[in-house]
Amino acid sequence: MNNLVQYIYGIADNALILGQRLGELCGHGPNLEVDIAMTNITLDLLGQTRSYYQYAADIIGGDATEDTLAFLRSEREYKNVLLVEQPNTDFAYSIGRQFLFDAFHLSLLQQLQYSQDETLAAIAKKSIKEVSYHQRFSSDWIKRLGDGTEESHQRIQNAINDLWTFTDELFYQTDADKAMVSEGIGVDVTLLKPEFHAHVAAVLEEATLQVPDMKYFQKGGKQGIHSEHMGYLLADLQYMQRTFPNMNW
Repeated sequence: MNNLVQYIYGIADNALILGQRLGELCGHGPNLEVDIAMTNITLDLLGQTRSYYQYAADIIGGDATEDTLAFLRSEREYKNVLLVEQPNTDFAYSIGRQFLFDAFHLSLLQQLQYSQDETLAAIAKKSIKEVSYHQRFSSDWIKRLGDGTEESHQRIQNAINDLWTFTDELFYQTDADKAMVSEGIGVDVTLLKPEFHAHVAAVLEEATLQVPDMKYFQKGGKQGIHSEHMGYLLADLQYMQRTFPNMNW
């Protein structure tokens, strides 16, 4: 069961950490419509996170709950990819990060819905509609920024260039991933790479942007080795629960 829990963490932690990053932008969007849209995406991701953590807590048993898994693990116990923990440098970085993750996330869920694990399959089926919207939203904004003003074009190109180094980790398999694939539960993410690159390339071309030419990529998040940004993010995320343990509203 440990491999299954670790596999769930690998999916759920991505949604939690990206949701936390997007939540930081609530009230700070470039306009009201975009602000509300990004807040709704945050809520979608946190809703998915709850479903995954509730399932993981049932497997773990004891005193484990969705809240203990979200708020009381140490940094090394989070298995999210490095991409989702990158900061909101500016609007272009936030959209670029969302776009690159969405391109992967939707493909993952489309395959996970056929998992031999009925609970994971049900969560994936429920989430596909939400993530389809996420992908349309972020792709549309990539096109608007890329094919907009000279400044917006340069800002989104810079963001894609800087974030591209974290994309290859999306397709890295941990030992838990491999074990779950062999049991028909998990998705072989290595097979999602061609679809990801095709979608990204098509959108970037329409946006008059370039796909970065990069040979070396950053990884480690899926193994619990995170960037310097993760500690600050968790300090905000976990503050209330650690300051007032076991609090109830």
